[in-house]
Amino acid sequence: MGMICGWLGKNSESQSASIDKMLAAATGYTAANPIGYTSDCGAIGICSLQPSPALYTSEEICAVIEGHPGWEDPFLAQLAKEENPSHALAEGFRRHGLKVLEMLHGDFALCIMKPAEAYVLLAIDRVGVRPLAYTQSNGSLVFASQIGSILSHPSVTAEIDPQGIFNYLYFHMIPSPGTIFRDIHKLQPGEFLEYDKGKIKQQFYWQQEFLEERESEKKLASQLRSELEQSVGNCLSGQPTGTFLSGGLDSSTITGIYQGFSEKPVDAYVIGFDAEGFDEIPFARLSARHFGASLHEYYVTPQDVLDAIPLISVAYDEPFGNASAIPAYYCARLAREQGKSLLLAGDGGDEIFAGNTRYTKQKIFDLYRYIPSILKTALIEPVATSLPPLKKLKSYIEQANVPMPERMETYNFLHRSALNEIFNKEFLNQIDPESPLTLLRQQYERTDVSTPLVKKMLFIDHKFTLADNDLRKVNRMCELAGIDVRYPLLQDSMMSFAARIPADRLIRRFELRSFYRHAMKGFLADETLSKSKHGFGLPFGIWMNEYPPLKDFVHDNLQNFRQREILNTQYIDKILEAQMTGHATYYGVFIWVLVMLEQWLEKHSQR
Repeated sequence: MGMICGWLGKNSESQSASIDKMLAAATGYTAANPIGYTSDCGAIGICSLQPSPALYTSEEICAVIEGHPGWEDPFLAQLAKEENPSHALAEGFRRHGLKVLEMLHGDFALCIMKPAEAYVLLAIDRVGVRPLAYTQSNGSLVFASQIGSILSHPSVTAEIDPQGIFNYLYFHMIPSPGTIFRDIHKLQPGEFLEYDKGKIKQQFYWQQEFLEERESEKKLASQLRSELEQSVGNCLSGQPTGTFLSGGLDSSTITGIYQGFSEKPVDAYVIGFDAEGFDEIPFARLSARHFGASLHEYYVTPQDVLDAIPLISVAYDEPFGNASAIPAYYCARLAREQGKSLLLAGDGGDEIFAGNTRYTKQKIFDLYRYIPSILKTALIEPVATSLPPLKKLKSYIEQANVPMPERMETYNFLHRSALNEIFNKEFLNQIDPESPLTLLRQQYERTDVSTPLVKKMLFIDHKFTLADNDLRKVNRMCELAGIDVRYPLLQDSMMSFAARIPADRLIRRFELRSFYRHAMKGFLADETLSKSKHGFGLPFGIWMNEYPPLKDFVHDNLQNFRQREILNTQYIDKILEAQMTGHATYYGVFIWVLVMLEQWLEKHSQR
């Protein structure tokens, strides 16, 4: 992926020295081909895994766009082809102003700067594939794809934000617009920022529109196949390409469609685990045989986990607790070692075609609101409360009465105990415990009140599950491995198509991905269509009990973490005991989150 960095305003060092420092922080371990532009009062730099990052400059304007942008305007599309995308961006802005953003498609991050007018425009794509962060510091706007580049600017002082730590422990990542640092923020999907003479304006230039089009099932199924072929084709560029293949619906679909474009067996990559319930290699083998793809396998070991943790801790510019980053890295590394420079990933299918189990769970809870109020208050709830055998009914009622989207977080780890039992008192005094739910509500309430429940949940997941989590995971691990990645299912046209499918077809009764499964019969193997969702999970909790070096590593990190006085020592002891004697996988997830936080804090303090 490419990386943008720059600043506008005051600077205590020479312009070229500052941009060189920021580019060095951005390139870190993978990106190359840095290009910089400096003026009397600002600078922009870009670097990329790809061979030709572009930067456009003139007397009045400089512009840069990285990623894989597409253009609705034929003139701009031709200019991007003949010159470069940054040139097209500058010309589009001259002609259309901010409306140029609505003409862009694909994944991108961009910057337009008019130094003489003290003006900057920043924006990222509709899905949030490409990140941008920014801060105002000492009269300057400093921005970059990676927060590490912002921190390298001489005017910026890094200060850890306790709220960022709390949000991380709640979500296992830090959702936009916040970061781990005070006063540093991330752009959200489909958002732009204007900086005009020291004043900031932010707004969404695009939002997914959800429709309920009642076309025939046969017509929609045919359109799905056409959209899949177009989306995969758009992601191919002639470079050596492989696919992630877990054997699930999405990775199997992408591999199968890609195979249809190739005369030779395509190369697919899968990670396995020697742990019951985690190994998906048999499903990947089935899909590879079904489509005639060549499957390449790698079994991750507990020692691999130990070896990768330090690398991952440095790679992410914020604490990141999604343990499937480990298999994603080893999968990407295997592909890179075999000469691939691009991987196609299946991320997004569950979040556009309704494949996550929480969608059906919330649909069940939502049924309760259709029962007449008088019947609930006069009969059902009093009976459920007074009769112990109806304990499950009482629990159902209690959860059904929690409003959305808070109800989605009923099982969140931080809701299982009182916060004062989990956290140090002084730490709690520095944070707003409602902040995570506020972020969820803000996204949920951006949808129209008439939007069906399942589509409201999809919209939440577009941001929190995809942009803030899964895409961040895969992007960064592919960068670490030195390979690019594209997401066919998150192409703009594919997402718009999925948003048109009626909610009662996305999930029929309580069948997840109902429309998709029926539409793909005859293309995907029957065993794939009936497979339950797994993904690239990591048996960390199990291996922690079985592999002494990993257990020792965890205990050493948690011992260090105790000294930070974020969590109560007694609570850390409690979850360690529960992990060893109870549900190793369930408690192992939160222990992993704590270990990765400690590792990140330790590595950050050494920078």
